[in-house]
Amino acid sequence: MENDTQYTAEGLGYVSDPTTPWAFLGASSQQILTSACLLIPAYLILVSLLRFRRVRWLSQKYNYPTRESFSRMTDDDAYAIQKTLIQLEFPFFYLKSLQFALFRTYGIPTVSRVLTNTSQFSESATSLKRYADTSALVQEFVGHAPSSKRACASIARTRWIHSSYRASGKILEDDMLYTLGLFAVQPVRFIDMYEWRSLTDLEKCAVGTYWKSMGDSLDISYDALPSGKTGFRDGLQWLEEIMAWNDEYEARCMVPDTKNHQIAEQTITIILYMVPRQLLYLGERFVSFMMDDRLRKAMLYDAPPALDAKVFSLLLSARRFAMRYLALPRPYFLRYTTFTDELDKNDRIFSTNWDAAPYYVKPTIRNRWGPIAWLTWALGRPLPGDEGSKYYPQGYYTPDVGPKYFEGKGRRDMSEIMKELETTRRGQCPFL
Repeated sequence: MENDTQYTAEGLGYVSDPTTPWAFLGASSQQILTSACLLIPAYLILVSLLRFRRVRWLSQKYNYPTRESFSRMTDDDAYAIQKTLIQLEFPFFYLKSLQFALFRTYGIPTVSRVLTNTSQFSESATSLKRYADTSALVQEFVGHAPSSKRACASIARTRWIHSSYRASGKILEDDMLYTLGLFAVQPVRFIDMYEWRSLTDLEKCAVGTYWKSMGDSLDISYDALPSGKTGFRDGLQWLEEIMAWNDEYEARCMVPDTKNHQIAEQTITIILYMVPRQLLYLGERFVSFMMDDRLRKAMLYDAPPALDAKVFSLLLSARRFAMRYLALPRPYFLRYTTFTDELDKNDRIFSTNWDAAPYYVKPTIRNRWGPIAWLTWALGRPLPGDEGSKYYPQGYYTPDVGPKYFEGKGRRDMSEIMKELETTRRGQCPFL
């Protein structure tokens, strides 16, 4: 029987000597290694086959095969293409680029002085709320179809908040154009520098088409651009022209100023809100690393040490490599969203993520007891629902979003803007 047992075990490849207690473990490890040698290449081939599948799908779904066809791209199609980039292709750096677009405006003294004078970003008591309000408005008009009520409501609220400042000359029209341009330019540049692939011309045209149409709806003039008075060929031309104009505007207007530094300090505090205190110095150096020389000088910051810059660059390159060759495409059911799709019974909307104070986040069991909640608690930060109504746990009502002294105001003006948008913002091509 012993010989039969030994023969059976050897035939199955488990043991060569039944008297050796570790033989089974050694043979099992060999099997695991063999399986890994087969599975790893198979996985890498699968990544290679699927990684560019979505970009090919976009090209097939939206029929704009030539540069000539770009001139008829609709705002609806541009929105849908951009939404795919935000939620599925590049959610991390696309959203970071939008945040950095706002941060970059604070390198312009005429912008930082307005914010300092209104105390909305110069004081910690208001800076977190303003950050949440800006995020709420942007996610509303970026995350919903151009002609939808939610998109139009956020555009109307944005226009109304800026209207008195623009009428009085406190906000310059060139600064409005510059800020709009950054929302289009920064994602393109961030993706090109840090993501696993660059945008195609179709995707760039979609970004340009969407934000050109947004500028129309926000009543921003394009007269400063070369084709502003004669008309643009397509979204790609608009993007190229505003990119060049923004660079020229920065060369003239992005200059060192103590107000820039004051606003930047508050903003960096918000950006690093969830970073442990022991790592704040690294976070500050990383933010400085992400700035170019012009912005860094305008905000009165020093460049990070050379060693830190090399480490940060290596980490970003490693992420880029991993995303390109090791990561499968994000499936639709895991798409990244930052807001609730449906309004509650009080017409309020909730943010579903928080990377600063938990404004507008519903205090659900998950949000108060889930993994992010435990991390937030460990850092000594408030959770959704803490401190009564301070963080608006009831969500936000778009017509009230903005500084507290604006709550309940602007209803009539917003209603008139909404009526205008019903006729002008229909998802059509903005170049015809």
